[in-house]
Amino acid sequence: MSQKRIRNFCIIAHIDHGKSTLADRLIESTSTVSKREMKEQLLDSMDLERERGITIKAQAVRMFYTAKDGIEYTLNLIDTPGHVDFSYEVSRSIAACEGALLVVDASQGVEAQTMANATLALAQDLEIIPVINKIDLPAADPDKVKEEIESLIGVDCSDAILVSAKEGIGIDALLERVVERVPAPRGDASAPLRALVFDAKYDSYKGVVVYCRVVDGEFKNGDMIKFLSTDAPFEILETGVFIPKPVLQEKITTGNVGFFCASIKEMGHVKIGDTVVHTKKADVQPIPGFQQAKQMVFCGLYPVEANEFNELRNALEKLTLNDSSLSYIPENSLALGFGFRCGFLGLLHMEIIQERLEREYNLDLVTTAPNVVYEVAKIDGTSFEIDSPSKLPEYNEIEEIREPFVHCTIFMPKEYIGTIMELGQERRGVMKHMEFISENRVSISFDLPLSEIVVDFYDKLKGRTRGYASMDYEHIGNRAADISRIDILVNGEKVDALSFMCHRERAEYRGRLVIAKLRKLIPRHQFQIPLQAAIGAKIIARENIPAYRKDVTAKCYGGDISRKRKLLEKQKEGKKRMKMVGRVEIPQKAFMSVLRPEED
Repeated sequence: MSQKRIRNFCIIAHIDHGKSTLADRLIESTSTVSKREMKEQLLDSMDLERERGITIKAQAVRMFYTAKDGIEYTLNLIDTPGHVDFSYEVSRSIAACEGALLVVDASQGVEAQTMANATLALAQDLEIIPVINKIDLPAADPDKVKEEIESLIGVDCSDAILVSAKEGIGIDALLERVVERVPAPRGDASAPLRALVFDAKYDSYKGVVVYCRVVDGEFKNGDMIKFLSTDAPFEILETGVFIPKPVLQEKITTGNVGFFCASIKEMGHVKIGDTVVHTKKADVQPIPGFQQAKQMVFCGLYPVEANEFNELRNALEKLTLNDSSLSYIPENSLALGFGFRCGFLGLLHMEIIQERLEREYNLDLVTTAPNVVYEVAKIDGTSFEIDSPSKLPEYNEIEEIREPFVHCTIFMPKEYIGTIMELGQERRGVMKHMEFISENRVSISFDLPLSEIVVDFYDKLKGRTRGYASMDYEHIGNRAADISRIDILVNGEKVDALSFMCHRERAEYRGRLVIAKLRKLIPRHQFQIPLQAAIGAKIIARENIPAYRKDVTAKCYGGDISRKRKLLEKQKEGKKRMKMVGRVEIPQKAFMSVLRPEED
């Protein structure tokens, strides 16, 4: 098909504004999938995505559409996530497209992630088509939403498409608009091959499957290619496209999105944002890749069984290939043994990775409390970053500790202004700006410490506004703060995996909460266990777990060994997800108590 008849576009929106449902209707309308195979959220292929009702991975699909003038077009669509933790997926998808459908809920209007994703698309100079969805809802007000989009984002909405993805209203008009407005891909079909790698996954039979967008030239089965960053040569064995399942093709031409397999067994050879070229044409200029993702939250991941360390490393290597915003380095803990210090874009991202490791790779994991990256300036004039409390030097060596700050923008109905300002002040925030978007909706921005956001800020925000508020944040640098490390001592021994960083004015309060939570979670032993929270040598909180004497085989009078063995085996199963610290068994839940000590 001619390059002029190709359209590459993505769908961007806030969470729950109907991206995946709209993608379903576009697939249905172009008869890409038969009615028998069609199901809701077709492109959300992971079980986790279906269970949580969110998109985690951007998914590509090729559709064929015959316009009103009778000309057939190839439409390459990428459905993107909406949550702030997966914004790196959105930025990668935008780089592979020429146009974007900006979907806005007709009843809720412009939200935080609508703004953030639209800004990413405008920065890449994409053709933005405003789409007002859910016009069938009783509370829909498309005219007000058009005004919001024009005033906040600056996109002309005089001819915005009104659709209901659920009911299938306006889908044909939307497809016509895509064909009219989204430009054909630029690129030279006769030039040497240049393809941008925007995603990859590991297949145990085929090796690494590389997803790419061909910018110049073409590639086909049998071609010898290499990645510019690693210079390793490979022969392409399979090429194909997603319709939406993988369908093999002879070749992938200029402007198209597809995949190839080349028996790449070493995952280190493939890097997201790299350029693929033919081995004979080594002087080709690389395509500008993606800005490296900056991890915001770090935590330790440890296997429950020490002998599963290699399995965890292999699983993380495969996941990093599929999710380049994840980072990991080996570390060891006195309490938990050998594991990895992993970096994530946010708390939801951390939860998803942990669940994927447990489900897809059958691993039992212990997760330590998450930390942000602090910058430590020493008295001798040097400074360095720490992503774990255990790396903090002695207090007499430290001049100051700087913590990361973010600029947080919150959208909400006006009646919640007071409660949100209160929440911002509780979390050491400074209000920077307030603006009325419409008669009933307002936007407030704060400068907040990242450590106050990553744990439960979003939950509290939703709770205090009955779910109506939305937020987005961006990193604005580090600022000096009075930060201390709180050490937790169990039976007089420091448990490094339970240590956490905290502002000094809240240290005693947080220490008491964690100790109170641990007292409930750590089972009673046959001796008294003192629990203490300390800053350096100063104890700031203490509780005792009283002694407990229990023999599970006591009721088995007589010599019936099988009954005794059954009871002992049952007791052993209950200890499987525990770790020994000195002589005290600490359950996995205790390591997460540092994360949310305020919850009962």
